[in-house]
Amino acid sequence: MNSFNATDAGRVTSNVEARSPSARRPEMITWQGLHEPRLEQVRLLLSSDQRLRASGRLVAAGPDEQFNASFEVSVGESGQVNRLLLRTATVLEERQCSLSRTEDGAWLVDHGQGSKRETFNDALDVDVQFSVLFNAIPIRRLGLHREEGEHQLPVVRVSLPDLTVRAVTQAYKTVSVGDEVSVVRFKSGGFEQNIKVDQNGLVLDYPLISKRI
Repeated sequence: MNSFNATDAGRVTSNVEARSPSARRPEMITWQGLHEPRLEQVRLLLSSDQRLRASGRLVAAGPDEQFNASFEVSVGESGQVNRLLLRTATVLEERQCSLSRTEDGAWLVDHGQGSKRETFNDALDVDVQFSVLFNAIPIRRLGLHREEGEHQLPVVRVSLPDLTVRAVTQAYKTVSVGDEVSVVRFKSGGFEQNIKVDQNGLVLDYPLISKRI
């Protein structure tokens, strides 16, 4: 896995901002866990199309989960995840992982010991456990915050803090569409929840999980 430090992240983001006339100004968004002492903060750059670039950090300080995670994610103009870099740290160890989507739709997964090629059922989206930013990616790609829709999706699921990567199926369905707030129902396995999102498809309120502050 190639190193990706804060200097590199800043340089990449600055270059993108400079050459992307459709890009909006970067913003910082913070979510607070509702039932666990957890914070997620993201520096986010949205474009007028479906592109998205973000660097973020998640800190969990509960009795059953104590770790921090940092990530860099790049989403292409068609709304598909192109690249994700993740690092986690617990009291006992540090881990790292990168996922890159190839031109033919496969994924290269690297935990620092060389990349492994996977198909993940032709997934376009990635879901990182505990991070609500990643719910916005399929919502934005499918426009579920703007018009009614219902989809079952193959998704690359990354668990925290161990960075286990596997393919899962998740479902998203528009419940309501508003000018400022829309509601999208999320389902994964036996879990279901209605998520409130803003006009950009970003999470405002994810009951039982997290809320924007």
